[in-house]
Amino acid sequence: MHQLSYLLLSLLSLTAVFAKQPNIVFVFSDDHATQAISAYGSRLADVAPTPHLDRLASEGILFDRCMVTNSICGPSRAVIQTGKHSHLNGFLNNQSSFDGTQQTFPKLLQQHGYQTAIVGKWHLKSEPQGYDYWDVLPGQGHYYNPDFISTNGKYRVTGYVSEIITEKAIQWLEEQRNTDRPFMLMVQHKAPHREWAPAPKYLTAFDNVTIPEPETLFDDYKGRGTAARKQDMSIAKTMSWGKDLKVRELARKGSQLEKRVFERMTPEQVAQWEAAYNPKNKALLEANLEGDDLIRWKYQRYLKDYLRTIKSVDESVGQLRAHLEKLGLAEETVFIYSSDQGFYLGEHGWFDKRFMYDESFRTPLIVSWPGVYPAGKRIADLVSNLDFAQTFLEITGAPQPNDMQGRSLVPILKGKTPKDWRKSLYYHYYEGPPAVHKVQRHEGAYDGRYKLMNFYDIGEWELYDTKTDPNEMQNQYHNPEYARVVARMKQELAHLRENYKVPPLKPSKQIKVKKNKKLNW
Repeated sequence: MHQLSYLLLSLLSLTAVFAKQPNIVFVFSDDHATQAISAYGSRLADVAPTPHLDRLASEGILFDRCMVTNSICGPSRAVIQTGKHSHLNGFLNNQSSFDGTQQTFPKLLQQHGYQTAIVGKWHLKSEPQGYDYWDVLPGQGHYYNPDFISTNGKYRVTGYVSEIITEKAIQWLEEQRNTDRPFMLMVQHKAPHREWAPAPKYLTAFDNVTIPEPETLFDDYKGRGTAARKQDMSIAKTMSWGKDLKVRELARKGSQLEKRVFERMTPEQVAQWEAAYNPKNKALLEANLEGDDLIRWKYQRYLKDYLRTIKSVDESVGQLRAHLEKLGLAEETVFIYSSDQGFYLGEHGWFDKRFMYDESFRTPLIVSWPGVYPAGKRIADLVSNLDFAQTFLEITGAPQPNDMQGRSLVPILKGKTPKDWRKSLYYHYYEGPPAVHKVQRHEGAYDGRYKLMNFYDIGEWELYDTKTDPNEMQNQYHNPEYARVVARMKQELAHLRENYKVPPLKPSKQIKVKKNKKLNW
C-alpha cells in the first residue's frame, strides 16, 4: 500500500511539473520570403496581406535579421534538427540523406518527457527519428492529392496539401496527443515551393491586381561577378512554360506540370484549374509579347501563383491558433513561424534561393510566447536557424548539449539580449554547377552591415555594404576605400571557420552531383 501511494504521489508530482512546461507549435514553410509577409513591410504588403501572420507578429516578436547557414531546403532542415552546421551534421546539399541516428533536438525533448510530432514536409530522405508521431510527405510532396508516409506505410489523400497538413495537425492536437504531457508539434508546409500550384479556392486571387515590381527586376549584374551573371535561375530564361508559368498551350509534351499536378487531379480539380487559367493564357497568346513586356508578364504570373499558395499557409496559421484557443492551450503554448530560407521574388531578375544575397539569406521568424515578452516587438539582433534547436530545449527546460553550435534565443525572447551576443554569422552553400540553377559554391561572413562572400571554385570575392547598398548591386571588394573592411571581414571569416570547425576548402572547377535514386523519400 505504501509503495502504491508513493507511486501515485510521484505521478501526480510529474503531472504538475509537466503542466508548468510550455508546449511548442513550430509552423515551418518552404521558400517563404520575408517580402511575402506583410508584417515585414515590403513592397507586397498592401497588395498581398498576410493577416494571420501579421496578427502573430502583433501579439509576439518579429525578428528582422534571422539568417540561414545554408540557403537550400534539406540542409536548412538538418541544421534545425541538430543545431549544427552542414559540415558537421553531414547534410551538405539536397543529394544528401540525413543520418537520423545522430543527436537531434526532438530526441532530447523525448528524454525530457515531451511528446514530439511532425506533420507535413520532411525532405531529409531518411525516416524521421525522435518523433512519437510522424506523418510526412515523401520527397518534395505534391500540391494536389498528395501521398503521405507514416509508420503505417504510404497512402494518398484527396485534397490540397496545405489544407490536409493543417487538418492532420489539428487532428493530432484534438485526438491523438497525451493530454497529461507537454508537446512539441512541427507543422511543415510544402508551400510556397516551386511549382507554386494554388488551392482551388485561390486560383483567381490577385487576378485584378498588379504586383509591384522590385527595383532590380532588370538587373544587368554589372556590379557583381561571374556567379551572379552565370546562374540559371532567372525569370526571363529559366522558368518553364509548363511547370512554372502554367501555360499548358506552350508547355512541352510530358512537362512537369502534367506529371506533378494534372496527373494527380480529380476531374473537378482540373475543371476548376482550367476555368481559372485558360482565359488568362488565351489573352497572353493573343498579346504576342516580347522582350521586357514578356518578362513583366512572367513576373506577374510567378508572383501571383506564389502569393496564392501563401494564402493557404497564412490561413493554416490562423486555424492552428484558433484550435489552440479552443482547446485551452493558447496561453501555455509557444507558437513559432519560420521557413527553411528566403526566396527571390523577382529581385535581381531571379526566383529560387542558394546565394548569400539578402533575399535568400534572410528567413522569417515570428514568435509568440504569451506572458513572457511584450507584444508587437521587432528584434534586430543577428539570429540564425542554427539557434532553433537550443531555443526549443531551453523553452522546455531541457539541457543544451555542449556540441550544439547555436545559441538559445530565450534570453532575447525575454527582453534581455546577452552582452556577448554574436556580432557575425557564417554561411556556406555547398552545391555548384552542374547542379540545378548553377549557383557557384561559396562561403561568407556577415556582421549586420558588411557581407563578405568567397566564391572559392572560381577564385572570386565579393563585399557588400548593405547600409549604403541594401540591394547589393555593387561589389566593393576591389575598392581601395573598403580595403580595411575587407581585411577585417577576412579575419572575421577565419575566426568563424575556426569557431565552427569548418574543414579546409577544396576548390574544384566542377562538383559532381549524384543522381537521385528512386526512393520512397
